[in-house]
Amino acid sequence: MSRGYWSRAFPIYLMILPGLLYFIVFKYVPMFGIAIAFMEYSPFQGVMKSEWVGLHHFRRLFAEGDFLLLLKNTLLLNVLDVFIFFPTTILVALLLNEVKRRWVKVPVQTILYAPNFISWVVIVGITVLLFASGSGGLNQILADWGFGPVELLTDPKYFRWVWLFQNIWQGAGWGAIIFLAALAGIDPTLYEAAVTDGANRLRQLWHITIPSLRNVIVIMLILRIGHIMDLGFEHIFLLQNPLNYKVSEVFETFIYKVGLLQGDYSYSTAVGLFKSAVGLTMVLLVNRIAKRLGQEGVF
Repeated sequence: MSRGYWSRAFPIYLMILPGLLYFIVFKYVPMFGIAIAFMEYSPFQGVMKSEWVGLHHFRRLFAEGDFLLLLKNTLLLNVLDVFIFFPTTILVALLLNEVKRRWVKVPVQTILYAPNFISWVVIVGITVLLFASGSGGLNQILADWGFGPVELLTDPKYFRWVWLFQNIWQGAGWGAIIFLAALAGIDPTLYEAAVTDGANRLRQLWHITIPSLRNVIVIMLILRIGHIMDLGFEHIFLLQNPLNYKVSEVFETFIYKVGLLQGDYSYSTAVGLFKSAVGLTMVLLVNRIAKRLGQEGVF
C-alpha cells in the first residue's frame, strides 16, 4: 500500500484500535480458558498439570437432574423476550417517529431512555419496597382497603411477567434507538408520493415505514436469537428466591452457584461453553433462513 494511503487511513485505524484491543483482551484471549471444560481443573495444579477428562463434564450436564428445568426456564424467558420485548422496541420506535412536535418528542424520548441507566439492583429494590409480602407499600395499601396482598415476588406464576415487565420498562426505549436511526434514513419523498396518492398515516406505516425497517429488524432479530441462552445474570439473580426457584433457575444462575460458590470451575466452564455453542448454532441457522427468504442477514 502507498504511503499516501497510510497517511489518510492512519486516523481511522487509530479510532478502531481501542475497540480492537477490547475484543482481543476481553473476548479472544479468555477463549483459551475453555480448555478447562475438558479437564478436572485444579487452581493449585494449573491448566498444564490438571487431569484431562474429555467430555465428562458435558455428559454430566446432560445427566444433571435439573438440566431440563434449566433449559425450559431459559427458553421460556427467551420466548417472552423475542416475541414480546423485541416487538415492543419496534413499536416504541414507530410511535416516537409519528410524534412530529419536537417539544413533545424530546421529553418523551428522554423519559423512555432514562430507565436504561438505572441498575437492576435499584429496579428490583424498588419492586421489593412496593410488593414485599409483609412490608411492601402497595400491599399495605391493599390491606388497608380490605384486599389480600399481591405476592409478585414469591408466587412462581408471577415471576416471568415481573421479569418481562421490568425488562420492557428499562430497555424498550433504549432498544428503539437503532430503529429510530433506520427510520430517519427513509426517503421523505416516499411519504410525499403516498400522500399524493391518498394514503393515510396507517397506510404509509404499513407500506413504507415497516418495509423500510425489514432488513434492520431481521439483523437485530438474528443477533437477539444468538443470545437465546443468555438472559442476564444480575436481573434474574436479584429476583430469585427459594419460593420461585422452579421457574427462575436458569443457566446463568446455575453457573454462578456451581462455579463460584462450589468452586467446580471445569463443570461451570462446560455449561458456559454449551450455552455459547447453542447461541452460535442459532445465529448460523436463523441467518441461513433469513437469506433463504431473501433478506440480507448478518453475513
